[in-house]
Amino acid sequence: MRSKSGFSFFSKITSSRKRPSFSRPSNSYDLSGIDKTIDNAAEIIEKWNTEYVSSNNFYSLFCESKREAKKFVRRVKELQNAMDLLIREDPSSDNLLRAQRLMQIAMKRLQKEFLQILSMNRAHLDPESVSTRSPTSVVSNDEDSWHEYRSVGDSIMEVEEVSKNSRKELKSIAECMISAGYAKECANTYKSIRKSIVDESIYRLGVEKISSSKAKKMPYEVVELKTKRWIEAVKVSMKTLFISEKTLCDEVFESSASLRESCFRDISKEGALLLFGFPETVTVRDKKNPQMEKIFPLLDMYCMITENLLAVEAIFSFPSMLAVRTQAHISLTRLSESILSNLAEFESEIRKDTSKTMVPGGGVHPMTISVMDHISRLSEYSSSLMDILNGSPSSSPDKSLLPKSYFNVTESDGSPTSELKVRFAWLILVLLCKIDGKAEMYKEFSMQYMFLTNNLQHVVSRARSTNLKQLLGDDWITTHFEKVKQFARSYERLAWDPLVSMCPTISTCEAVGMSQEEAKMQSEKFNGSFEKTCEAQSECVIPDPKLLDEMRISIRRKLLPIYRDFYNAHRNAVMLRGKEGGWNIRYTPEDMENRLSELFTGKGISDNRYVCTEDLCVVRTATTTRSLSCRRF
Repeated sequence: MRSKSGFSFFSKITSSRKRPSFSRPSNSYDLSGIDKTIDNAAEIIEKWNTEYVSSNNFYSLFCESKREAKKFVRRVKELQNAMDLLIREDPSSDNLLRAQRLMQIAMKRLQKEFLQILSMNRAHLDPESVSTRSPTSVVSNDEDSWHEYRSVGDSIMEVEEVSKNSRKELKSIAECMISAGYAKECANTYKSIRKSIVDESIYRLGVEKISSSKAKKMPYEVVELKTKRWIEAVKVSMKTLFISEKTLCDEVFESSASLRESCFRDISKEGALLLFGFPETVTVRDKKNPQMEKIFPLLDMYCMITENLLAVEAIFSFPSMLAVRTQAHISLTRLSESILSNLAEFESEIRKDTSKTMVPGGGVHPMTISVMDHISRLSEYSSSLMDILNGSPSSSPDKSLLPKSYFNVTESDGSPTSELKVRFAWLILVLLCKIDGKAEMYKEFSMQYMFLTNNLQHVVSRARSTNLKQLLGDDWITTHFEKVKQFARSYERLAWDPLVSMCPTISTCEAVGMSQEEAKMQSEKFNGSFEKTCEAQSECVIPDPKLLDEMRISIRRKLLPIYRDFYNAHRNAVMLRGKEGGWNIRYTPEDMENRLSELFTGKGISDNRYVCTEDLCVVRTATTTRSLSCRRF
């Protein structure tokens, strides 16, 4: 606001123009019309002169009477036109001085009105005002909620109407002040209110300035929480806050492109830089300590920026907002680098794992569960990872290192999708090679194959049930399920073939005319071997239900038919049990089937029971539960 002793309105208007030399007034304009225009303006301007009203008793012209407010603005515009004419025709006239004084009063009034509308209608002009009153927030199956729903709907209509009227009034005042040469005062008033709203909104959304040194000292849990808040803050800011603020600026200052840019810049730039600078701060924190758990918040932030990148370019399109657009791209680059670093570290951790944990019963190793959990979750970010890997070809593994029997490298055509397939196939291969090495901790070869069967089954099952199936392809899934069957057959061969090899002997007992005593010896020998084999394999565990059924069925098919024939052929001898010359058959076919049905549950592990869930492998005893979950990845 100009003070009486300050830079005068007259000099402000004429400073950029060449002052005409004094001369007698021309007859080209009507003095009586000028006088009438000034008198009409004076009547309403003096009526609403703020100098005669205390700050505590301020009555808003635009609130008291919309009609008179419009008249006030119209009279001020007419006064401005009269002043322009006087400046050209009679710059030294008393009328011009009088008009200047009236204009200063009018501008002071309009500035107060402008401030009043911005302040009093803050909630209605708040970009979140309508969205937070959305009727979709009324969630209830109760019929009584219909009245609440209608009430919320009416509230939205009321807010939208008030917002519409307030915007029109602000635009009208801004145009009047700009045309009168008071653009700076108008803009400063506008920015003082609107910037506080944007800054407060950013703060309420949980975004605050964090130095790199402070971020490095924060516990990971705190950073993770702030990251989640940041993601929600970006959603609200881009869909509501910044776009609505830009729209309001465009409407209010429609008559001045320079003011539209300067106001939006001064109001939003600081908050936007703070918002889009957060990811860069986080990546600096994690640069020296990459961990697999940290990659997912980084990917979430990367996805959020890429999803809003076009909106950032559109909303912050002014040349003076280049810093905001640049910051968004810088954060995206830093996130890409940090994600690649975490991926490399993830692979390195798998390679360097030296744990000596020998899972009881040849079950699924904790590392297999942990790594596949991470890889499966990574596959959900396939689109973002394609962009990241495509921007850094050097990070991809050498395709020649992938065996053709493991993955069809010839299908890799160099496209981003193909490169991503290779990357995931490579990570799983690194895991399987590590698992292959851990199998050697078991002394029995049969247990080694049981271990390999269980772990590969877990890997392929997770791949088939997650987004990895689309990435790796059906051929990969089919090939590796066949490999599971091969491992299972190798286990059966080593663990059960010695017993199966005895089946032809007992099946030919009748055919060769074997005596009852000889049959008894063969039966006892077979029963003893069966008991010993079951005892030896009682420690084995197969967590996967489908694989468990397939393994039991396969073994039953090899043993039961022949044993049932033998049992039925010597039923008479069995009936002599307890009498002189009689002998005992330890297992009936039903007993054998029941015994086989109890296999692979881990019941033989010293009365402990091995249980494998999708997230954690544990050994449960009667009194304790000991976690074997690997937490390094």
